[in-house]
Amino acid sequence: MFPASATSREPAVSAALPPLLGFTVGVTAARRRDELANLLERRGARVVHAPALRIVPLADDSLLLAATRECLTRPLDAVIATTAIGFRGWVEAAEGWGLGERLRDRLDGARLFTRGPKVTGAVRAAGLTECWSPRSESGAELVAHLLTENLAGLRIAVQLHGEPLPDMVEGLRAAGAEVVEIPVYRWEPPDDLRPVRRMVELIVTGGVSAVTFTSAPAVVSLLRIAREMGQFDELLTALRGEVLPACVGPVCAAPLERQGVATVTPDRFRLGALVRTLSDELPRRRVRTVEAAGHVLRVQGGAVIVNGEPVMLAPRTAAVLDALTERPGRVLSRAELLRRTGTAGLTDEHAVEMTVARLRTALGPAGCAVETVIKRGYRLAVV
Repeated sequence: MFPASATSREPAVSAALPPLLGFTVGVTAARRRDELANLLERRGARVVHAPALRIVPLADDSLLLAATRECLTRPLDAVIATTAIGFRGWVEAAEGWGLGERLRDRLDGARLFTRGPKVTGAVRAAGLTECWSPRSESGAELVAHLLTENLAGLRIAVQLHGEPLPDMVEGLRAAGAEVVEIPVYRWEPPDDLRPVRRMVELIVTGGVSAVTFTSAPAVVSLLRIAREMGQFDELLTALRGEVLPACVGPVCAAPLERQGVATVTPDRFRLGALVRTLSDELPRRRVRTVEAAGHVLRVQGGAVIVNGEPVMLAPRTAAVLDALTERPGRVLSRAELLRRTGTAGLTDEHAVEMTVARLRTALGPAGCAVETVIKRGYRLAVV
């Protein structure tokens, strides 16, 4: 969209405003989406929900039952627990089958490796103790740690998290281990595809300033749906340009990075850290501050801070202001404004005139900064 520019005349009061005021952020998470949305809204964002996946438990699935029984046939040397919801689901399913105590005994006799703090908490809540967990919360680091040992002949159970883990499983098998895969749940497309299709359209048209992802499967699902809609290339273009993709960690970001999309990720793979990172990065990358006709305008998404006071703008009005502030003093014709803001809903030049009038009203005393240049168009006054 545009880089930020600073001015010493910008009133300090704007710094006290919520950092995401005026920005619309897409949330693709299915689990904990309300928690993520609340964190974003507390920082001023408008949130659009579009779960890209749904979790289907496998408590009654024959594959999980068969894998659990396989674990009980002989001792396990090691167990890799990858997600809290998956580990809890496995234990609960075993209890439902009357195998809970036997499974706990088997797990207690093995070395338990956990991928991160959340699954570590689930392991401890089950009365078990982990032996090691990677600081990066990365499955790749966990496997690399195991591969420093001689794994030949060892029996290792790997709890999957919604989809196969070929790199982890095949790496262990190549080192000579016998691997038992534990499919606790699976990811599937949402029952209602309309919200996620709408999210694709919002990303492509700039209707969101950023989109958040909390799992790699959600990224893959969104990309797949965009391809089915015939908007795959347009989606990637938007994510490489005006729409900021924020991922909870590098594993989540990997499908986008492979498509040449640069993402932002927090140092700690947590929702709170993700929101803090977005609150830092989005204003830094998507805020423009200009001086016009003696007024200071700070444009951020669908809001403008006028001399330190926030004003919320309708999408069409915000699109016109964005175009005018890109190069203050440059005259933009009605046709040019129509072209630049066509995705915001403007359909004819008369609509441009009406939108400019509404913009002047919204800006109050600073409305005089939007000048009409007879027979040419409009510009933002720079003096």
